[in-house]
Amino acid sequence: MSYINANLVLPKELIKEIQKYVDGINLYVPKVPEAKSACSSYKLEICRRNQEIYGRFLQGEKVSELAGAYFLSEKSIYRILGGMKKKL
Repeated sequence: MSYINANLVLPKELIKEIQKYVDGINLYVPKVPEAKSACSSYKLEICRRNQEIYGRFLQGEKVSELAGAYFLSEKSIYRILGGMKKKL
């Protein structure tokens, strides 16, 4: 594995700050992970749906009605409701 001298790529102020913690050793800096926009947007959509289901349940809608409205099994609705209760 090759390395690059920090003096060539980092500002002097940052190097001085890093030297307070580690001085004179090889330090690995991992890449910033790429955002998986499709995955994270899907998760956001599911989270919003689950919040909506929980809100409708709190307003008095029955589990069987929610299952039909969202094309989910009653077991899935109960799982969502249980997960939402834990978050709150």
